[in-house]
Amino acid sequence: MGIEKCRVFQTDVIDPYRNLAAEELLLREVRPDELVLYLWQNDNTIVIGRNQDAYQESGVDEFRAAGGHIARRLSGGGAVFHDLGNLNFTFLVNSADYDLPRQMSVIQKAVGQFGILAEFTGRNDLVAGGRKFSGNAFYSNGKQRYHHGTILIAGDVSRMKAFLTPSKEKLASKGVQSVESRIVNLRDLNPAVTPDSMRTALIRSAEEVYGVSAENGSWSDLPGKSWEEKTAVYGSDDWVLGKKSRYNREFRMRVPEGDVTLRLFIRQGRIMEAEVRTDCMDPDWASGIRRKLVGTSFRQTDLRNAGVPGEIVAKMAE
Repeated sequence: MGIEKCRVFQTDVIDPYRNLAAEELLLREVRPDELVLYLWQNDNTIVIGRNQDAYQESGVDEFRAAGGHIARRLSGGGAVFHDLGNLNFTFLVNSADYDLPRQMSVIQKAVGQFGILAEFTGRNDLVAGGRKFSGNAFYSNGKQRYHHGTILIAGDVSRMKAFLTPSKEKLASKGVQSVESRIVNLRDLNPAVTPDSMRTALIRSAEEVYGVSAENGSWSDLPGKSWEEKTAVYGSDDWVLGKKSRYNREFRMRVPEGDVTLRLFIRQGRIMEAEVRTDCMDPDWASGIRRKLVGTSFRQTDLRNAGVPGEIVAKMAE
């Protein structure tokens, strides 16, 4: 039947753990034939993808010592820096109504209201004049799906550069030398762009794209106890940093899916344990690779027969 209703949830809360918990609960609560648009901000926060290693992506101890927060989201993809010069958006729908080009067009039309041409490029980027202002990521629980991302409006690029540490291979794959050289604040393209004016533009754009009138959602619809419990999970080191695995071989590589770090514990020629860290956009990709590795003989032929992608096997053999 398509989208017949749009509910907008906005918050002034800047706690990343509470905001990520709200996002997960909103996904569970989304109703048939409706779009939920969630607009939110975090301050002084690095958010890493579902399968990334926090210590590889950022100076965790230094950032925390400076009062920053490290958070892990459910979706795949890479690490991003959030401050109050950045606005986050999330589109939440039932799986049957998920339409990435349509959702992206909401962002593009909203930015277009300020005379800025936005293009979708690469795996997950929105760019203006060839420079990135929005990174996007995706998650599904089976019945519902969400697409969320950032809109860089007036972010502190110096802090972003100081605390995010993408691999040289990742930057080279994008043809740039640094984080700073590949991004742009929308305010630099049009001073009228602010987080508040962008919120208004996004709501107006969603109404136009979906042909519905947006209404404000009620936060009382979310179960308070579950919200508190989820907030505690998102803020825990078990979730954010993960448990350290034992390993005696480590491999770092870049494959078509993204940057990958494999940590393997091999005994008597067989892989007994495996940890897969990656910025692959598919949050389930890493667990699939891990299942193929564990229990398999550490020989190229056996690894390929187990379904481990040839690019990974070849990199391990180098």
